[in-house]
Amino acid sequence: MNADIEVLRRDLEDAATHLGRPHDLRFKPMFGGLMAYFDEKPLAWLSTQGMALKVPEQDQAALLAHEGAARFRHRADAPPSRSYLIVPPSLCRDTPRLAEWLERCARAVPAAQKRPRPKARPR
Repeated sequence: MNADIEVLRRDLEDAATHLGRPHDLRFKPMFGGLMAYFDEKPLAWLSTQGMALKVPEQDQAALLAHEGAARFRHRADAPPSRSYLIVPPSLCRDTPRLAEWLERCARAVPAAQKRPRPKARPR
């Protein structure tokens, strides 16, 4: 594994530990990087581009206001992600602040869970 990705992994592990929830964080190797899951939900993509958090829409402007934050792109020619944002290195190394972002992102309810399920039709 790339040494830079291992550093990002430790940063995320430190943030989860800061929240008292290291057991809720797990990683899965994917496409040369790591996908991070928190409380069994996809939370972050760690790659040579940096750490990209899956940020709820209502919080994206706040993260993008940090110098160095940007929308993640899977490839240089790919469109920017709607939900994954690159976290600036200064924020990755600040465990309490990264932990706050981890908590904000983990609390977000996926859009699929927000929509009411249609009622079953009688047969």
